[in-house]
Parts: sequence; structure tokens; C-alpha cells
Amino acid sequence: MNSRKLLSETRRTFPAPKAHCQQPSRILVVDVTSPSWANTCSVLCEALENTLCLACGLAGPCRVPLLSLYVVQPQQECLLPFTQVKENFARIQACISELRLLPAEGSFPQGGSGVVQAVQDGLQQFKQYSRHTAAGGSTNSSVEITVLTSQSSKEMVKQLEKKLKDVDLVSLRRLQVIEVLKRDFLEPEDVEQCVPAEEPSSSDIAILGMDIDVQTVEDNVISLEMLFKTWLHDYGTEREQLHLLLPLGGFSHAAAPKSTIMCLKCDLQERLLDPALLSGPADGTGRAADPSSPWHVAAWPATGLHKLRVVKALKSEGVCESVLYGLPFIIKPTSCWQLDWDELETNQHSFHALCHSLLQRKWMLLARHEPQNTNPNWNTVVHSYYVIVPSDSATLLVKAVAIRELLLPSAFPALLAEHPEHIRGPIESALNNLEVEVAYNPLHLKSNLYKYLKSSLYKPPHRQQAQPREQRPERHQPKQFCSSPSQSTGSFCSGTLCPEIQLSPTTPRISCSCLHTSQACLKFWFLRPG
Repeated sequence: MNSRKLLSETRRTFPAPKAHCQQPSRILVVDVTSPSWANTCSVLCEALENTLCLACGLAGPCRVPLLSLYVVQPQQECLLPFTQVKENFARIQACISELRLLPAEGSFPQGGSGVVQAVQDGLQQFKQYSRHTAAGGSTNSSVEITVLTSQSSKEMVKQLEKKLKDVDLVSLRRLQVIEVLKRDFLEPEDVEQCVPAEEPSSSDIAILGMDIDVQTVEDNVISLEMLFKTWLHDYGTEREQLHLLLPLGGFSHAAAPKSTIMCLKCDLQERLLDPALLSGPADGTGRAADPSSPWHVAAWPATGLHKLRVVKALKSEGVCESVLYGLPFIIKPTSCWQLDWDELETNQHSFHALCHSLLQRKWMLLARHEPQNTNPNWNTVVHSYYVIVPSDSATLLVKAVAIRELLLPSAFPALLAEHPEHIRGPIESALNNLEVEVAYNPLHLKSNLYKYLKSSLYKPPHRQQAQPREQRPERHQPKQFCSSPSQSTGSFCSGTLCPEIQLSPTTPRISCSCLHTSQACLKFWFLRPG
């Protein structure tokens, strides 16, 4: 946020709802009128398909609950009405296949009005969908919109700010404009870095209650994939996820009195996806870690407030890697919307000061995990311990560390000072033939996981395969349009209705054929279940 006023405006306008599913629904608007669409099309489709196969394959609650996809060419067209992502991978694949068949660059005139209309229609579609599903107990009530374009992001933002003044934005959590740049036009220092939008005027802030997030990204699979993978993070901001408790006046073995404890309020963020969550069946219902276990600290899904009490400082060079285990998590200052601005600001400055001091001293922190709830079957409380490691960024890394009960005996022989030449020579020769990299980059390694997930998740849809656009019938807007949830796909199904049909509490459910495309600007009719 750019100012204190903007933050308070956002809190009043867009508080995160108390919901079972705090992950926002997603609307992706793809501007295919851009000059570089021919180059962007294939990498965009691959990156999107890779990310969504992860979302479908991960066990536990779906991290992308609903997805809708628009294309602008130059009129907006909804290729995918709101669809439940999990267990609908075949339908999503069919939509992406249709996106690949869109004409190449130069086929459409450029212009930003279609993008604005797609955003407006997407918001209207989500509003109608939310109203319809609320009666069935669904609690997802926020949406994020991502616009992908190769046009000037500044011009796009101006048009969006102008046209959205009179639009109801209560359900909109964030609007993101991503300018996709060719490598030839992208400076090295600009790759994947955020380009701040022009500061909106005070009247714009009062109307929109939010910033439009503007970024630039390079048109390659990895960059776009990392952009879409941000959807997999936890977006719950109702409360902080971690309290880091520091004893004031120095570190000691004894617990400090409550009055001398500093509490830093933090959030947890995954650094890696847990491979164990991808080892279940194709429907994504594999076993997740038990949050009640004393050895478990999870950033996803947020199961409650964790407390780490710092008990000791450690010299960085004195921690052996062999006693660290489990997945690492990132600790960062909380962004909980329920805290007031002064508390957020003080908490953030304190967190940054801690990171800086730890780096200067070359220290790590040893912390004890305080159990959230004591199991009545346990006679004693079992504690787990963690090492907190500083970094050059304003974040901390936390990893579980071994304790006495878990450690196995190991006898390590001393390293011999000298070796026979006929033994050492071949070893040195083998090492000399290896390519040496200055740093490890995980982006350079692939395991064929995407191919495995796509093949295991694929279920042939009960409809015709995507056809080339020149062979498909023209889509014209019918005067009346039915949108009701399909029991087979968990998304909208589409069909025209007779104008005489009236909505009333006694109106029966009307069956209609499921189509994977529709125009979102059509008038939606929502029928009560029969």
C-alpha cells in the first residue's frame, strides 16, 4: 500500500471475510490483441497448464477454488465460466487447448476497451455466482483478477481506473495488470520486478479503495509459471499465523516473565510444495500432514496460531546440517488486516531490526514450539524445536532441528590426511570433468512431475474435443441465458431459456447441456434447486 490513508480505505472496503475457504476465486483476462501474442501464446498456455495441474493434484483444500478465463480479441469472450478447479482438470485442459488455437498476432486491432469490459463482466459473473451459491452454504466471497497484456500497462491502468469508478468492487480483493515483455525489450534488471503504477488521485482511492498492482514479466515459461504459482500461496489475512516470542534483557535458559517478553507477529509462507501432498490418488485426496502432531508446523492450510519461544542464540557456524530436517518455511512480518496501522508499522520495524542484528552477530535462534492444544491422552506436553536463520532479505527461514530423543548414534571416522596417488588421481580426474556452477538453481532441474500429474489427472470430458476456430459455429449472444451449477463439473452450464420462464420459489430446475464456453456479458438466470 502506498499510504496510511490507502491502507485504512482498503480495510474498510475489503475486509477478508470469515470464511471456510479464504482463497480467492480467480479471473484471468488474456489480451490476445497484443503484438507479441504469437510468441506469448505457447509459453502462456504451458505455464498455466503446469500451475493448474499442481493445484488439482495437491491434497487438501484446493488452493485455486474457482477459475474463470477471458480472452480479448478485441471483444471480450469468456472461454471458461467459473469452474471448480479440483477434479475438473480435463475441462481446464480443453479450455487451454482452445486458447492455443486463437489466431496469431495482427489478426485483431489493439485497444483496451475489451479488457475493461472483460473485467466488468467477470465481476458481474462472480457477483451472480456468489449470490447463487450462498444459498447452498458456499462462503467464498472474494475474487482476484489478473490481466495479461503486452500493451502499455500505464495506459491499461488509466482505462481501468476511469471505467471502474461506478462499479461495485466490494468482492474484488486485488486487480493485477501484468505487462508481458519480449526479451529484446526487457532490461535485465527489470525481469519479473514490480513496476509501480502511477499514484492515483485521492478521488480514485476513495472510489476504488485499492491499488492496481502492475508488474512486468518476461515471455517465457518459467517467468509466467512463477507468476501463476503465486496463486498457490495462502491468502488468508484474518489473523497472524505465528507469534515469535523473544525474552527481553538477553537470552537465558529460564523462561522470562510475561511482562518481559517481546512478541513479533508474523506470517508463515511455504518455500516449497510438500511432495507428500502430491503422492495421493489422482483426485487429489492424498494424505495430508496431521496438524495436531507436535512435530508439525504447517503454513498450508493455516490451522491456527503457532507460537515459537526463543530460548537460545546459536553461532551460525556451529549448526550441523545433519540435524536439520523437514520442509523449510519463510517467516515474514504479518499483513493481518485486523491490526491497526501503528501496530503493523512497529511490528514490521522490529522484525527488520531483528533480521539486521542477527546478520551482524552471525547468529541463529533456537526456538521451542508451544503446542496449540494439549492432547488429553498425553500426560506430558511434547515440544519440538526449530532453528531460525536470518537472510539478506526481510525474512527469516525456520527449519526443524533434531532433539535428543530423535537422534541416532553415529560414529564418524576421521578423514585421512594423505591418500595413495593411484587412488587420488582417478578421483581428481573425475571431479575435474564436472561442470561447476557458482550457485544451485532449482529452475534448471526438471523431474517430469508435470507430465505425470497431467496424465494421472486427465479424464476425457463427455463432450466434443476443441475444434479449430474456423470450424466452430459462431457464438452469438442469446437474449436469455441460463447459468446453473452443473453437478458433473461443479461449474456453470449454459443454455438458452424461453422468455416466458419466470423465476420464482417454485420454479423447477431446468436441465441444459453443459458447454465449456459462454459469454460472461450475458444475462444470467439462477434457478432454485428443484
